[in-house]
Amino acid sequence: MTRIGTSYKQHGLPDPGPRGWDAIVIGSGLGGLTAAAMLARHAGQRVLVLERHYTAGGFTHTFHRPGYEWDVGVHYVGDVHREGTLLRRAFDHLSDGQLGWASLGDVYDTIIVGDDRYPFVAGRERFRQTMHERFPNERDAIDRYLQLIRETVHASKKFFLEKALPPMLGAVAGPILRGPAMRHARKTVREVMATLTGDRRLTAVLTGQYGDYGLPPAQASWFMHAMLVGHYLGGGAYPVGGSARIAQTMLPGIEAAGGAVITSAEVAEIIVERDRAVGVRLASGEEVRAARVISDAGLALTFGKLVPREVAARHDLKPTVAGAPPSFAHVSLYAGFRHDAAALGLERSNLWVYPDDDHDRSVARFLADPAAPLPVAYLSFPSAKDPDFANRFPGRATVEVIGVAPYAAFAPWAGTPWKKRGADYEALKASLRDRLLAELYRQCPEVEGKVDHAELSTPLTTQHFAGHPSGEIYGLAHTPERFAARHLRPHTPIANLFLTGADICTAGVGGALMGGVLTATAITRKNMITAMLRERGAGRGAAASTAARAPASAATVVAPPPS
Repeated sequence: MTRIGTSYKQHGLPDPGPRGWDAIVIGSGLGGLTAAAMLARHAGQRVLVLERHYTAGGFTHTFHRPGYEWDVGVHYVGDVHREGTLLRRAFDHLSDGQLGWASLGDVYDTIIVGDDRYPFVAGRERFRQTMHERFPNERDAIDRYLQLIRETVHASKKFFLEKALPPMLGAVAGPILRGPAMRHARKTVREVMATLTGDRRLTAVLTGQYGDYGLPPAQASWFMHAMLVGHYLGGGAYPVGGSARIAQTMLPGIEAAGGAVITSAEVAEIIVERDRAVGVRLASGEEVRAARVISDAGLALTFGKLVPREVAARHDLKPTVAGAPPSFAHVSLYAGFRHDAAALGLERSNLWVYPDDDHDRSVARFLADPAAPLPVAYLSFPSAKDPDFANRFPGRATVEVIGVAPYAAFAPWAGTPWKKRGADYEALKASLRDRLLAELYRQCPEVEGKVDHAELSTPLTTQHFAGHPSGEIYGLAHTPERFAARHLRPHTPIANLFLTGADICTAGVGGALMGGVLTATAITRKNMITAMLRERGAGRGAAASTAARAPASAATVVAPPPS
């Protein structure tokens, strides 16, 4: 079986040569890989990426059981199935056109409230028409909603640009560049929706993707919601060959410049000398030096553990942001079937299932009483989305069902070994597994009685592999306070220490990738988007289209997340 990256346990660290490493990246999530690839491609830098997991990719990786494969974090991506979009061109560039995308079709999400289903149809005008038909008395509200989405997305461009500026220049230009976006970011989703409509069902439907950023409407920033909705209005797509193809196709660009991606290499500490980051110390005790250090480990881990305590205190670097606690943790059911997706009638559209039309009340009720109805269940069908799945796993199908799970419920078992956590832990898992299976059977009755394999990951899985202290899937919560925090940017007060990834941008594939682009821009002081588009070869689009039709070689790992 092929793993992505080179194992530190088996091969140690590569020789950096007389020139040494130009940069060390902590974490091989999409933000870290993007920053490394951009520095390699556009600055000729030799970058060493260090990953604590046994395979590279962060939340883009997949795991396997005999005969099955599941993604762990990439369930669909917007703005990539059409070649002209910025995100598609970015992936074509970073993968040399080797990453293919398969559209989810006309309906990318289906919102289910009680027994009612509301399809999200690809295309802004088709979406508008569908919503008009379902809510004929709310046409003006729907039109204002879509216009406000457009305005917010437009304002976001200068907001993110300011993050890449040198701190002193950003301080001067910040009010001008950030101002329009912050007028949207300071408001919650519920506050904005209340100005548009009094229809509770319409509000529930239009905010029915809140799980993609992990906060219900009363807590989430409208800015995040608008970015997410705008991202998917054109439709969704899935990586051909599975989400592991993202990291697999990005590695050659890093390695071509003399860089390397090393797995099973946990970083224990960032080495800081005279207020300057000069390298890292691994959990093994080995030290490796570089001209700069880039952390894709998230704010909580970087400032809460990796930066020496006395250094963090001297610069007032905190692992938290006031008003932006860790985002929600989750449980995920991975189910496998000895039938293919067509035989089971599985669809490509994701299903968002809600008990009623008050998301905030449902979440609060569940957090207060775990026996209450599940506030949300998200159903994803990777084997139906990926046209190459049948080539790799003929006669099989996979489904994922995800639900909210407070970390506090699992905290008593933190630090205990997998499969040795006792009867109470197994009983908790079994209860949640059965509840998610029941929701799967309710929405897809044709699969009942046909499950061949089912296992549950918990917040402890995320904590173990991603290092997120509270098992949070999205890092910092996307509250208004998060977007007001000026220090969530590539530069840090420690010279030659930079942040990257979702915490300096937003949750999701697009947010993590653009976080990497912002960091590379901050380091090189070159507009990496312009450089990326300029360097993109004329034949890359055709190459990507070919890749979308060709079977992908599987990057497989046997032994998944501990649960």
